[in-house]
Amino acid sequence: MPDVLDASPYDALLLLSFGGPEGPDDVVPFLENVTRGRGIPKERLKEVGQHYFLFGGVSPINAQNRALLDALRKDFAEHGLDLPVYWGNRNWAPYLTDTLREMVRDGRRRILVLATSAYASYSGCRQYRENLADALATLEAEGLELPRIDKLRHYFNHPGFVEPMVDGVVRSLAELPEEVRDGAHIAFCTHSIPNSAADTSGPVEEHGDGGAYVRQHLDVAELIADAVRERTGVDHPWQLVYQSRSGAPHIPWLEPDICDHLEERHAAGVPAVVMAPIGFVSDHMEVLYDLDTEATAKAEELGLPVRRSATVGADPRFAAAVRDLVLERAGDERGQEVAPCALGALGASHHLCPVGCCPARAPRPAAAGADSPYA
Repeated sequence: MPDVLDASPYDALLLLSFGGPEGPDDVVPFLENVTRGRGIPKERLKEVGQHYFLFGGVSPINAQNRALLDALRKDFAEHGLDLPVYWGNRNWAPYLTDTLREMVRDGRRRILVLATSAYASYSGCRQYRENLADALATLEAEGLELPRIDKLRHYFNHPGFVEPMVDGVVRSLAELPEEVRDGAHIAFCTHSIPNSAADTSGPVEEHGDGGAYVRQHLDVAELIADAVRERTGVDHPWQLVYQSRSGAPHIPWLEPDICDHLEERHAAGVPAVVMAPIGFVSDHMEVLYDLDTEATAKAEELGLPVRRSATVGADPRFAAAVRDLVLERAGDERGQEVAPCALGALGASHHLCPVGCCPARAPRPAAAGADSPYA
């Protein structure tokens, strides 16, 4: 029998994700949830929804989250960590507020949150914290006893997140034709965000050109590239590139776009490219459409061999990393000296988001941070 691991004072873990439609009839209501308050007409949402309709109206993200739930529960049970795991989404069932209500009625009072976003940014961290605050406000209005909620730190440089991606890049390189393999370029892909959001990502002292968002991605890309060189004996050139841009064209977003990058690399004589989606925990729609469909079609048009490496998904090493992060945070809450596990030059991220971290354009209450109204 495994030793019993101590997660106290926490009594539950909440997997908090974006959510996605699970059939054609879900697509427009899902997009209405995502864009609520922006005044986007339903006809425009139907146009945007074509990406989902190409895949039967089903985003893979919910299935990936179910697989991750299973992996977490299996890992916790095998290692003696008695911590129930729940799942809630921002934009589709199971909805965050419903899950938190269930947790409160189950008697959960100290909740840790794992967000399915590894990096610092408004949309990848603070917006989740705002959603938590909104859900807590709803429960408070219903007269329910509110739990205390803390969020696990950013895990972009934890070995359990990095190492599966290294394996994915090595496998993708091996799948390329032998005559182009050694000359292949690695395009490390992540979601583009407005330059202004990138520049203010992370704590205030990290604000500046690209902020913590770009700095963290570059750190992970360098870690993977170094590990690939050690594994293969080949030093592959690489670049951080972006995808899935949306919004008004006059607002600057992070560049270069992956399709533009493929054109540029082809023009420069690069014989092949591996697209490594390091900014994504799982294969959701931005990966399936923007990389597997749109970018791959661009590469075929150019005659450029490409492969897309795997996301982390429900890899057992990632589940083990989550266990490690839970025990790290629990030990810290108990006042123990804890040595956090992190690779690269940046070290472990903060446990508690400080005031001014990844600010929104219009200030809103956010839970699980130094500025939380729900201490």
